[in-house]
Amino acid sequence: MSFADTYRGKRVLLTGHTGFKGAWLAEWLLALGAEVTGFALPAPTQPSLFEQLGLASRLRHIEGDVRDLSAVRAAFAAARPDFVFHLAAQPLVRLSYDQPTETFATNVMGTANVLEAVRLAADPARPCAVVAVTTDKCYENREWVHSYREEDAMGGYDPYSASKGAAELVIASYRRSYFSAPASPVRLASARAGNVIGGGDWALDRIVPDCIRALAQGDSIPVRNKVATRPWQHVLEPLSGYLWLGAALAQDRNGAAVPLHFPPATYASAFNFGPALTSNKTVAELVQEILKHWPGRWDDKSDPKAPHEAKLLNLATDKAHHLLGWSPAWPFAATIDRTVSWYRLAAAPATDLHALTIGQITAYTESARAAGLAWAG
Repeated sequence: MSFADTYRGKRVLLTGHTGFKGAWLAEWLLALGAEVTGFALPAPTQPSLFEQLGLASRLRHIEGDVRDLSAVRAAFAAARPDFVFHLAAQPLVRLSYDQPTETFATNVMGTANVLEAVRLAADPARPCAVVAVTTDKCYENREWVHSYREEDAMGGYDPYSASKGAAELVIASYRRSYFSAPASPVRLASARAGNVIGGGDWALDRIVPDCIRALAQGDSIPVRNKVATRPWQHVLEPLSGYLWLGAALAQDRNGAAVPLHFPPATYASAFNFGPALTSNKTVAELVQEILKHWPGRWDDKSDPKAPHEAKLLNLATDKAHHLLGWSPAWPFAATIDRTVSWYRLAAAPATDLHALTIGQITAYTESARAAGLAWAG
């Protein structure tokens, strides 16, 4: 599980640890030997991966809302972190249409509150590396065929996408205003991932959980946007990028030596973490691939009156490749295989979900090592 022992014995504050991605990251950090403090609202779904993995008893679990600065500051005081991974968010496009102000408050002001807590807690004697996670949807999506690069304009049609573009502006402002000096104890980067899938996602209005729920009940899968193309990637792909980016920020400070070739300040910027171009597939292609592993049927539920969702979105990951030596390790077929396998095995009463999840992390690390990726050793 490598990362050059960067996280062993280190204090990590992880916001959003009760969510899908947050639970996977918490599990991986614990496996790497980190002392993890999680700060989040209660698990947002039933079932939830956070509860299925029994994470509340294996890390310091603090329930709180990133919209509450005093609560965020109290979590920082408890954690005294060497690393911060900020994942707490309202993550759903369709829900953002129903709850726009809550989405902006959580995703924009929540991010500002986390960074303000970082600023107020900054201690020259205790350096801190911060990775703030947004999304590929932060870009002003013009529905063009070329992939979006980190220097492209922020934007967003729907409240969710706009909130994430605004969060990126907040991150850039804090980095320039407070954390840009060479002597700053804080190094801050942002991370933008593609459409993340994997076992343990139980959210409503996401295509993979919708597929699994329908298949488990013997129902037809409702597909509302079959022609939309997305950069599908297994959840472990961006998480490996976040962890490696954190290690890059911490090199020469509180992290173990890592084989990177640029000054640490180089990494205090925005990075895309997306799949290979061959993993940019339509929703219909995604569903057909899922049905190879769990036979069933699907129905076209396209609704011309449905809220707007982008039809085409690709990410360029050249920067992560050239500066971090990061590349995706699992192709599209392997991603779907691992995802469906997790759900099918999880449905068996005797399955140890902790062992299943750790097994997939180990398998992913071995694939990355076989591909010669730097973080995997």
